[in-house]
Amino acid sequence: MSDAYAGAGVSIDAGNEAVTRYRSLLERNRDPRILEGIGGFGGAFEFRGYRDPVLVASTDGVGTKVLVAAELRRFDGVGRDLVQHCINDILCANAQPLFFLDYLAVGKLDPDMAEAVVSGIAAACSENGVALLGGETAEMPGVYTPSHFDLAGTIVGAVERDAMIDVSRVVAGDAIVGLPANGFHTNGYSLVRRAIARERWDSPLGKKPRTIADALLAVHPSYLPHVRAVQAVGVSIKAMAHITGGGLLDNVPRVLLEGLAARFVPARWPIPEIERFVVAEARLERDDAYRTFNMGIGFCMIVSAGDAQKAVRAADAALREKPIPDLEDARAFIAGEIEPRHAGGPSVVLA
Repeated sequence: MSDAYAGAGVSIDAGNEAVTRYRSLLERNRDPRILEGIGGFGGAFEFRGYRDPVLVASTDGVGTKVLVAAELRRFDGVGRDLVQHCINDILCANAQPLFFLDYLAVGKLDPDMAEAVVSGIAAACSENGVALLGGETAEMPGVYTPSHFDLAGTIVGAVERDAMIDVSRVVAGDAIVGLPANGFHTNGYSLVRRAIARERWDSPLGKKPRTIADALLAVHPSYLPHVRAVQAVGVSIKAMAHITGGGLLDNVPRVLLEGLAARFVPARWPIPEIERFVVAEARLERDDAYRTFNMGIGFCMIVSAGDAQKAVRAADAALREKPIPDLEDARAFIAGEIEPRHAGGPSVVLA
């Protein structure tokens, strides 16, 4: 029998093979809360364990980092990036992730490539206690070139209503505790790719046996265990910010009420070598760098000044137990303080 759809560039057989591989991946770590998962028309999840739950959801992608992965043919990391980026987003509302759905769009479906991407997604879900409830793989010739793809995901989490973050509690004098970044995470890659030509990616970066390509594909970490460790010692976190596109300058103001500003002291934390390298190569002014990249801070917690050192110690212990990949001797730090915002002044100040 002829396959007209295959002649148009879409392989139903490849799609079926990919789904078979996905099922095999998930059977290795099957989540008992999944009542209906991959292969059906919708996923079913058993929701339990909350008194007065509020659901928190987010959708995101990994941006043009997919072009780096496609060029290097290294795919499992972007699956982890996707899940952990989304976990950090809903963590800002203090939500515990429940389930995840992914969307993989390709120009030509390669089951090996699709399996590598989904294996990263499945691994990140398993490691963070998230059920991979389902997803979609779409072959779209004409929208994407054969070697290119895009990746997006949706996460749903829950938080007790009385445990939701209330940013109105943030006051001048509070401390900002930072958790370290291991690289660009999932943001800024359009500028990175323009600044660093492909032929340079295989060059060593610094003195370590690590290339620029390795640093570009460093996996976006999940900060869930580190935040929970801080809360476990009794520290009340007043606000949290995931430092993604827009950097410190655009993300921290999202959790500040009018009349407050965040003052950061960059000398207090290290900037990843790959970020310093790209900032120099692109000749970025400081404000441009801090608006484009995370510049070494992946996640911020705002706590009372009296709790700051306690939060740092708890986060440091969690960083030793759950290390951030590609980041040696990772430490939390007091990155700055909250202060009154002057009329017409910026909401984020770099000291």
